[in-house]
Amino acid sequence: MSEATKVPVAPNPADQPRGVGDAVRGWWGGLSRPAQWSVGVPAVIVLGLIALFPPPIINTPGTSFGGVMAQFAMYALIAIGLNVVVGQTGLLDLGYVGFYAVGAYTVGILTSPNSPFHSSSGFFDSKWAWLACVPLAIIATAASGLILGTPTLRLRGDYLAIVTLGFGEIVRLLADNLGGVTNGSLGLSGIAFPHLGESTTHPSGYFSAGNLGSHSSNPLDRANSGVWWFWLGMVLVVVVLILVGNLERSRVGRAWVAIREDEDAAEIMGVPTFKFKLWAFTIGAAVGGLSGALYAGQVQFINPTGFNVINSMLFLCAVVLGGQGNKLGVIVGAFLIVYLPNRFMSVNVGGQSLGDFKYLFFGLSLVVVMIFRPQGLFPARQKLLAYARQVYRAVRRPAPAAEATGASL
Repeated sequence: MSEATKVPVAPNPADQPRGVGDAVRGWWGGLSRPAQWSVGVPAVIVLGLIALFPPPIINTPGTSFGGVMAQFAMYALIAIGLNVVVGQTGLLDLGYVGFYAVGAYTVGILTSPNSPFHSSSGFFDSKWAWLACVPLAIIATAASGLILGTPTLRLRGDYLAIVTLGFGEIVRLLADNLGGVTNGSLGLSGIAFPHLGESTTHPSGYFSAGNLGSHSSNPLDRANSGVWWFWLGMVLVVVVLILVGNLERSRVGRAWVAIREDEDAAEIMGVPTFKFKLWAFTIGAAVGGLSGALYAGQVQFINPTGFNVINSMLFLCAVVLGGQGNKLGVIVGAFLIVYLPNRFMSVNVGGQSLGDFKYLFFGLSLVVVMIFRPQGLFPARQKLLAYARQVYRAVRRPAPAAEATGASL
């Protein structure tokens, strides 16, 4: 067959760029790992400086911008952990706030003077207590995820959602009724926090709620406690992103995607679905416990009302709005969930702050997103489909030997 008689192959529409998001993802994917680090590290540094020197256009007049960014870092951790369960594995979890509460109460019970288990010696010395309790909070929440997931992950869909919703409410009710351990509705106060940078100007350190910052040219003295908690939270976010990203690129991540797309087909193809679902549930719970420990140290006071089902819905809203399965997308979703209500807190309409209507606005935004962009603002790039397109192009590309044989004929 001559060159003139060859049938032209039509271009695959999937290979064509579909928008700015795909162009950015393609550019990022084309970078080597050192190049990605050279771009990502300065971006994180700029984000940290924005918290210290907020531009007027994005500042929050009604509240401390540093405190808002600290809450954002905490929600970003929650969104990443919930994304492993909901976005990567496709398990609908409506009670993720329960793991968040277990992590917070682990730190509170071990370090609050209101708790009968409070100790101030050894590793639980006041200066090191919070740091010593963070691994314990992660272990406790991972164990709770394992205990909850072992009997319930054989359920699917709405049944699993109801079970997880019940778990979140059970944890809240236990915190409210076990007064001898959790101090009941009165809560736990005086929770430990990192004692770093203690001096005459900062008697309790940089992370103390009494650190209101200053107008000093020294960034360490200028930053208030919210900025310091934001910096610590971003370090934890980067560490968790690296760990979760490595899992996604491994056999575990491929199994999660297969389970999300079609659990029955994955089971038939030999994927031990229950084991990998339990992996996802336990890892997501551990990240939720880490965020709970961060919350307890930041506010230094916890009570059961802070772990209601509404907060669990907000966490899920961040994942759905940002884009299920996209780690950076859910971080953007967490930022929107935290920033927008605080930004509009100072805007009054008819004597009412717009920040008080956040649940109404988020509900409407979810309806709009589900209609016009059901995959979220930043949809996840389908890795398996991307590999399928590469295989398709390789198969359709004629081999050199075949081309030479066709030309000789």
